[in-house]
Amino acid sequence: MKIGIAKPFLKWAGGKTQLINEIERSLPFEITNKKFTYVEPFVGSGAILFWMLDNFPKLEKAVINDINADLINTYRIIASKPKELISILQILQNEYHNLDGKDEEKKEYYYKKRELYNTRKEEQSGQAALFIFLNRTCFNGLYRVNKSNGYNVPMGSYKKPTICDEQNILAVSDALQKVEILCGDYEETLKEATTNSFFYFDPPYKPLSNTSSFNSYAKDEFNDEEQIRLRNFCSKLEKQGHKWMLSNSDVKGKDTNDNFFDEIYSEFSISRVKARRSINANPEKRGELNELLITNYNYEQALQPA
Repeated sequence: MKIGIAKPFLKWAGGKTQLINEIERSLPFEITNKKFTYVEPFVGSGAILFWMLDNFPKLEKAVINDINADLINTYRIIASKPKELISILQILQNEYHNLDGKDEEKKEYYYKKRELYNTRKEEQSGQAALFIFLNRTCFNGLYRVNKSNGYNVPMGSYKKPTICDEQNILAVSDALQKVEILCGDYEETLKEATTNSFFYFDPPYKPLSNTSSFNSYAKDEFNDEEQIRLRNFCSKLEKQGHKWMLSNSDVKGKDTNDNFFDEIYSEFSISRVKARRSINANPEKRGELNELLITNYNYEQALQPA
C-alpha cells in the first residue's frame, strides 16, 4: 500500500485545518531558510503538525506534547505499533457496522466500549483503538471528560463512520518517526528547543460564554490563571530568542469591553482572523467568527513569497 500524506486521524473541537492559510501567511521567515525545530505544546489532532511536516523540508525535528495522556498514548501507539492498532480497529469497525439498523444494540455496544475505555485497564494498543473508536462514533467527534477523568460524550448519529482508516494511520505513523512525543505540562517542551525553534500554541480556548466551554478534555480546568501562566511562558520564550505563534478565541468579538487577551498580550502582535465554529448542539449557532493569532514577531517579518 502506498503511504500518502498524513492528515489528522481524529475529529477534534477547535482543529486548525481551517486556519492553515492564515497561519501560513503569519509564519516567521526564519523557518524557511535554515534548519529549525517545530514545537507544538498542545498538539490536539495535529493538523498543523502534519501540515508543517509535509510542507517544510528544513524542519529537522518536531516535538509535540499534550496533557491528555490518552491522546498521547494514541500518538505513541500509531508511531510504534500501527499494524497492531489497525487490526484492533478493523474488528471494532466490523462489529459496529454489523449492527447497522439495530439501533438499541448499536447504542449498547457504544456505551459498553465507553465504559471499558474509562476503566483504563486495556493494554496500550487496545486503549488507543478505543480512543479512536469513541472519537469516530461519539457526538460531533467531541472529547470531554468529567472531574474524575471519565469520558462522558454521548453516542453520535453517524450510520457507518470510518473507524479504521488504514492508509492514513500508516501515513501518520511514517510522519511521526521524526517527532518526539511528550506528555505533561507544556512548559516542559522548552527543554527540547534548539537555537532555531518555532513554537505553535493551540491551548484550550477561553470560552466565549458560560455555556460554550466544550474544551474540558483534561480533568483540570484551563482557566484565566492558566491563560496568564501561558502568556508568562511565551514572554520567557521571547527573552530566550524563540519565535512563537498562539491561537485563541476572540472574546472581544462577543463583548467589546472584554480586553482580556488584548491586555495580557499587549506587547505582542495580535491579529484577528476568520474561523468557523463547527461544534455546537444548535446548528444555527455554528458559523463564522473571529479568532486570534498572536505572535512575538511583526508581520513584516512573516513568511515572504519566494
